[in-house]
Amino acid sequence: MSTKVTRVPRRRFLQTALSAAGAAVAAPMIIPSSALGLDGAVPPSERVICAGIGIGNRGTYDLGCFLEQKDVQFVALCDIKEARRTSGKKKIDEANGNDKCVTYRDFREVLDRKDIDAVLIATGPNWHATAAINAARAGKDMYCEKPCTKNIAQSLILAEVMRRTGRVFQAGTQRRNLPHFAFACELARTGKLGKLKKVFAHPAGMQAMTSGWLTPEELPNKDVVDWDMYLGPAAWRPFNAKQLDGFNFEKGGGLVGGGVLEWGSHCVDLCQWAVGDCPPPVEYNAPVDGQLVAKYESGVELIYREKGWIPLGSCPVRFEGETGWVETGDSGKMVLSSPELLSGRTVAEIGGYPATFHVRDFIDCVKTRGLTKGNADAAANAHIACHAANIALFLNRQVKYDTKKNEFINDEQANRLRSEALREPWRV
Repeated sequence: MSTKVTRVPRRRFLQTALSAAGAAVAAPMIIPSSALGLDGAVPPSERVICAGIGIGNRGTYDLGCFLEQKDVQFVALCDIKEARRTSGKKKIDEANGNDKCVTYRDFREVLDRKDIDAVLIATGPNWHATAAINAARAGKDMYCEKPCTKNIAQSLILAEVMRRTGRVFQAGTQRRNLPHFAFACELARTGKLGKLKKVFAHPAGMQAMTSGWLTPEELPNKDVVDWDMYLGPAAWRPFNAKQLDGFNFEKGGGLVGGGVLEWGSHCVDLCQWAVGDCPPPVEYNAPVDGQLVAKYESGVELIYREKGWIPLGSCPVRFEGETGWVETGDSGKMVLSSPELLSGRTVAEIGGYPATFHVRDFIDCVKTRGLTKGNADAAANAHIACHAANIALFLNRQVKYDTKKNEFINDEQANRLRSEALREPWRV
């Protein structure tokens, strides 16, 4: 006996089902307009379901940028602090118009949920790479704050895992999605400044220190503050409230990354974009008078410079070619060697460094499976440039880096700083 299957359009099926239901009961069934995508709402089938991992100061700001997107719905958050779990849940529930946001202390419980498409990772830098790699292996896309990695080895592993798993990754280098920074990088990258000679990054401090212990204090209840989870893959040390809030805590390779890694993951990232997202520099010199000079294989110099900037706001960058130059910063303004470089274009001046555009780029790529502006390969190369400079700063001498072997040339001391052991049970 053959069976003929007739496909009914979804909308007609709903109409028929509602009519049948109306005939069966006296009271009508009411479906919210939001469920049907009416009144400007995005239907559930088109929303990106998200969760937050680490909702502190930066995480709260990022969360606000995500919640502005109509096609994003947060359903869970995780933090090692009870107060942050409570305040984060309140913010999400208010946005959703319900009380269904679930809170967790252990991020692995978030990653176990099959309904979650993407995660915001805004923990302390100690956790970024480990959480991101675990998220990718759990099938989640991620927006990960910076610095994204603790050392060179993690940078390479992060990029490899994202390539292998096919996950969408966005580093929190939001300036890539601001028009004045993008235009400045375009001028450098497309030869409008002539042959590129030098790119300048602001490190916001030339220091590299080892992390250590502060005076031991009474350990809080785990439900209030989970100190063990806060340390995560970092070496164990006794509880201290200052370290809980990030003071003198690890940002890279057992080293406190200082400005080279903190601001560098923004400014150096823009310099990397300006030179075409090529491999990182191959030579890093000891600092002289607040300036550290690195050199790409092409001969272009990457200069980490503390002083001498035009006052254009925080995170300034400058690109110099044979025929012109451009400098810009967080004010949204640009100074150019010639107005002709604008070629009649008007570049929007967006002051500050809002992440909204960067978040939107991420959500769009989650839907299209496209490549984000702050993708994992770009982030890895920029971070390696920061870590290598930090090592030269720490050793106070020149180091040379082989970008094919991803190791320092004939330099055992520098190579030992490329990676570090992680505390059990954490792995990358």
